[in-house]
Amino acid sequence: MKPILDAAVLDQLFNNARTYSHFKPQEVTDATLKRLYELLRYAPTAANANPARFVFVKSQAAKEKLKPALSAGNVDKTMAAPVNVIVAYDLEFYEKLPKLFPHADARSWFAGNDAAIQSTAFRNGSLQGAYLIEAARALGLDCGPMSGFDNGAVDAAFFAGTPWKSNFLINLGYGDDTQLHPRNPRLDFDEACRID
Repeated sequence: MKPILDAAVLDQLFNNARTYSHFKPQEVTDATLKRLYELLRYAPTAANANPARFVFVKSQAAKEKLKPALSAGNVDKTMAAPVNVIVAYDLEFYEKLPKLFPHADARSWFAGNDAAIQSTAFRNGSLQGAYLIEAARALGLDCGPMSGFDNGAVDAAFFAGTPWKSNFLINLGYGDDTQLHPRNPRLDFDEACRID
């Protein structure tokens, strides 16, 4: 059996982790972003498809390109965050399956099957976005995931002419704990789960 992780690790990843709207003015280095991806890429996806694609928006020019797509309530916090991650998915992910799933002809499971492509790309790309959040927390970063933006505008600005589609955004950096609201409640086990 694998050991249960130390309580401090579980606190950092889950129990004490929060959604941040305010970040300290501290850079997130490119090396940290690369390390972040190196961690999250090993988490499971169906047929090892890895359909998520990530754009790390850091430069002022890229932030200005993102800004018009944001809902009014998300503009200030997004522009102030050190990094904004566009979590996207690739509708041609199956073209990489000969490399990623070499022991079967997995490409043929998807090529020409638009429903399977869409559901697999979206579902597994969403999973990979969640893995990014946990990998970021493991590296001492804080996250502010959000969906308050115009997907079509983001796709036009960042993905025109590609098979990539935006899913959600994550503001990323080192959170300012002084700006946190009290934690909202969560559902208890019996409200959200059952054991059959």
